Amino acid sequence: MSISINRSLGIQRNKLLRYRLIKELYLKHKTDDIPTTVVWRKYICPVYPISRTTLYEVLCTPVTSELKKVEDAINNQTKLLL
Repeated sequence: MSISINRSLGIQRNKLLRYRLIKELYLKHKTDDIPTTVVWRKYICPVYPISRTTLYEVLCTPVTSELKKVEDAINNQTKLLL
């Protein structure tokens, strides 16, 4: 049971870390005069091959708070194992 929980928490953590990198890349290239689709096509898609819909999901995800929740859950799991 705990192995599958640890695995799912690890998967969630890696996804959120990837989302954070995508957000940083987006914010680096996004200006008022450049549309989101252009930023996606020119800068994000060559590095992270994701769809536009996934990009919008990434931009709406509160990465910092979600990552903190997952890190706390991982820490609690390791305390239970010890």
